[in-house]
Amino acid sequence: MDVSIAVPLYNEEDSILILHNRLNKVMLELNTAYEIIYVNDGSSDRTGVILDQIATSERNVLAVHFRRNFGQTSAMMAAIQKTKGEIVVTLDGDLQNDPADIPKLIGKIKEDYDVVSGWRKDRKEGIIRRWPSIVANWLVSRVTGVQLHDYGCTLKAYRGDMLRKIRLYGEMHRFIPIYAMQIGASITELTVKHHPRKYGKSKYGIGRIPRVILDIIVLRFLSKAMDRPIQFFGKIGIYAILLAFIFGVLTIYLKIVKDIDFILTPLPLLIALLFLTGMIFVMIGLLGEIQIRTYYEAQKRFPFEIDRTVGMD
Repeated sequence: MDVSIAVPLYNEEDSILILHNRLNKVMLELNTAYEIIYVNDGSSDRTGVILDQIATSERNVLAVHFRRNFGQTSAMMAAIQKTKGEIVVTLDGDLQNDPADIPKLIGKIKEDYDVVSGWRKDRKEGIIRRWPSIVANWLVSRVTGVQLHDYGCTLKAYRGDMLRKIRLYGEMHRFIPIYAMQIGASITELTVKHHPRKYGKSKYGIGRIPRVILDIIVLRFLSKAMDRPIQFFGKIGIYAILLAFIFGVLTIYLKIVKDIDFILTPLPLLIALLFLTGMIFVMIGLLGEIQIRTYYEAQKRFPFEIDRTVGMD
């Protein structure tokens, strides 16, 4: 399989057939072997019915159905894990991403990049949606060091063998390029078209901002602590223990030289607090070193449950 296309869907009954026809048209013009993986994220409309009709009539389509709505990250993760292609293209199912941009993303991958991220330079959305996104993209780039203009654009292309090694959770689907960078991937960016939504309702709102901010904090933490926890936590612990030792020396000095009893200063309590804190952080680092050895195996317990799959038997 040359190209896999991964599409998460939630209540997009009016868009599916239009999107599917456009995808087929673009991929047939490319004259390459391809598959399409649709994930129905617990839709309450006819999304599942339409997907089953497509999957049973076309041999290169797989429809994956969740038992309930688990969110876009889980849907994206399920789609990625079902792909077999050397190149994996992801896009939204609401027709705002344009399948006509797929060939140039694939072409860029073939220039020896691992990740090609779409940039909706001319977004067809109101200022209330655009400006928070601009600020968030700038902040993520500053925090992570991966300079992209549009993390929120789902239209991206990846090398399949690299992408299938990545495990996602929370709202992390938009940050796949950052995970890819952490395993040494080369990343670039291309401008892509963006269309106004014609059908259905947007699943994104102002309520997602706090979750994105929290995910940025997690990314910063993971980038510093995930590969060697003992270096991150242990360093904090050693500093705390060192401060406890310094305050201990000061306490003894005050007792011997200044004849000030221990009970007259808060130093003994501070020493005990710093020492215990330091030991706790050291232990966390050691436990993290043990846990990291089984990290990838543990991540195979995906945060979603597939009800059934249809197609590509």
